[in-house]
Amino acid sequence: MSQSKKSDTNFLMQGSILAVASIISRIVGLIYRMPLKEIIGKVGNNYYGTAFEIYNIILIISSYSIPLAVSKLVATRVSKGEYRNVYKILKGSLLFAMISGGTASLVVFFGADIFTSMLRTPMAAIALRVLAPVIFLVAIVGVFRGFFQGLNTMMPTAFSQIAEQIINAVVSIVAAYLLFDYGASVGKVLGDPEDYAAAYGAAGGTVGTLMGSVTALAFVLFIYSLYKRVLKRKMRRDRVSVDVSYGTVMWVLVSTIIPVLLSTTLYNISSIIDQGIFKNLVYWQGYDHHLVSEWWGVYTGQYRVIINVPISIAGAMAASSVPSLTKAYQMGDAELVKRRIHSATRFVMLIAFPCTVGIAVLAGPIQRLLFHDTDAVSAYMLIIGAVSVVFYSLSTLSNGLLQGIDKLKLPVRNAAVSLVLQAVFLVLCIVCFRLHIYAVVLANAFYALLMCILNGYGLHKYSGAKQDIKKTYLLPGIASVIMGAIVYGVYYLLHRFVGSNFIATVISIFSGMFSYFIIMLLIKGVTREELLRFPKGHLLVRFAEKLHLMPLDSEE
Repeated sequence: MSQSKKSDTNFLMQGSILAVASIISRIVGLIYRMPLKEIIGKVGNNYYGTAFEIYNIILIISSYSIPLAVSKLVATRVSKGEYRNVYKILKGSLLFAMISGGTASLVVFFGADIFTSMLRTPMAAIALRVLAPVIFLVAIVGVFRGFFQGLNTMMPTAFSQIAEQIINAVVSIVAAYLLFDYGASVGKVLGDPEDYAAAYGAAGGTVGTLMGSVTALAFVLFIYSLYKRVLKRKMRRDRVSVDVSYGTVMWVLVSTIIPVLLSTTLYNISSIIDQGIFKNLVYWQGYDHHLVSEWWGVYTGQYRVIINVPISIAGAMAASSVPSLTKAYQMGDAELVKRRIHSATRFVMLIAFPCTVGIAVLAGPIQRLLFHDTDAVSAYMLIIGAVSVVFYSLSTLSNGLLQGIDKLKLPVRNAAVSLVLQAVFLVLCIVCFRLHIYAVVLANAFYALLMCILNGYGLHKYSGAKQDIKKTYLLPGIASVIMGAIVYGVYYLLHRFVGSNFIATVISIFSGMFSYFIIMLLIKGVTREELLRFPKGHLLVRFAEKLHLMPLDSEE
C-alpha cells in the first residue's frame, strides 16, 4: 500500500474510532432515556430538556471549543517536532479551562432561576444547578481529549466517552427514581406533588451526567499519567522548539478558541432560541401549558435523542479531521487536503443517507420500541425531521473541515446568517401556518440546510475541493430509497404475521443494513479500494466476494 493510501486509511481509522465510540455512547444514552422517560414522564422530560438546553449553551460558550482548539494547536506543533511547546500548550490550556469552566459553573449555579424563568420553565432550575459543576469538569476533560487528538490518537477520547456514558446511564436511572419519590413528598407539603416529583426526577437524571464527567476526568488523567514519560522523552530530544512565553501560548490559544467558540455557539444556540420563540408564541396562541410542556419534552427527550445518534458520526469525523487537515494544510499539501475533505464527506454521507430514510420509514415503530409512545405527534416529528440527519451531518463535518484549513471565521459568519434566517422561518411557520412543534423541527432542518450550502461554497472556494456528486450524494441516496422500500415491506409483513413491534422493528433495521450494502455494491456505489480504507474493510470485501458481488482480487 502506498504511503498516501496508508495515510488516508489511518485518517479514516482515527475518525472511525471516534465515530464508533460516539455511536456506542449515543446508543447507551438512547437506552437509558427509555426508563428515565418512564420515571420522570413527559413533564419531567421538559424540565430535563430545558436544563440541558441552558447547560449546553453555557458549556459551548465556556468550554465546548476547547478540544478542537487544543487539538489544532498541538497538531501544528507536533508536525514541526516542537514537543516542549506542545507541553506549554497543554499547561496553558488547562489554566484557560479552569478559569473559563469555573466561572461558567458559578454563573449557572447562581443564575439557574433567572435562566429557567426566561424560558418559561422555572422548575428546571433544580436540574440545572446539578449540572453547574459539570461545566468545570468537562472543560478540564476537553483539554486532555484535545491534547490526545492533536497527537492523532483518538483512543483516550473514545474510551473516556464510553466510560462516561455508562456511568451516566446507571447513576441517572437510580438517582431519578430516588429523587422522583423525594420530589413527590416535597410536593405534597407544597401543594404540587406532580410538578415537584417531575422536577426532582429530572435533577436525578442530571446527577448521572455529573458522575459521568467525574469518571471521564479520572480516565483521561490516568491515560495522561501513562503517556507523560513518553512526552518528557520527546521534550528532551526536541531541538527545534523556539522558547515561547506562557503569555504567548495563552494569546495563541485564545485567538484560536474565540473563532471556534463563536462558530460552535452560533451553530448550537439555535435550540435555545427555538425554545424561547416556540413557547412564547404558542402560549400567545392559547395552547395549554401542560400540552406545550409535553410537546417540548418529546422534542428534546425523544426526537433529538434519536436524530443525534447518526449525527454524532459526523461530529466524530469532524473532530478527527481538524488535526489531520491542519497538518496537511501546514505542509502545503493541497492534494492531501482535497483528498481528506473528499474522504471524510463521503464517509459521512454513506451513513447519513440510509439513516435518514430508515428513521423516516420506521418513525412510529422506533418511538413505540424505545419510548412506548403511540402518539402520532412523536412519529410525525421523526418523519418530518429525518432529513435533518443529512443536513446536520454535512454541516457539522464542514464546520470542522473549514476550521482544519484555518478558515476559522467563515463558519461564524455562516452560522450567524443561518440563525437569523432560521428564526424568521420559525416565526412564520408558527404564526402563519400554526405548525406548533412541527415548526421547530422544520426550522432546524432549514438551518442545517443553509449551513450546508454556505459551508460547501466556502470549502470549494478556499480548498479547491470538489465532491463527486454522483458517488457522494446520488448513489447513496438511490440505494437508501430502495432500502427504505425494503425495510417498509419487511416491517409490514412481519408485524402483520408476528404481531410484535420489537421483532418487526429489529429485523427491519438489520434487513435495511444488509440490503443497503448489497444495493451499493450492485450499483457500484462503493469500490474495493474504498472499503479497504474503512476499519475491518477487508472483512466487508471478503463478504462481498463470497456473495459474488465483487470480483476476487486476483481476477481484477
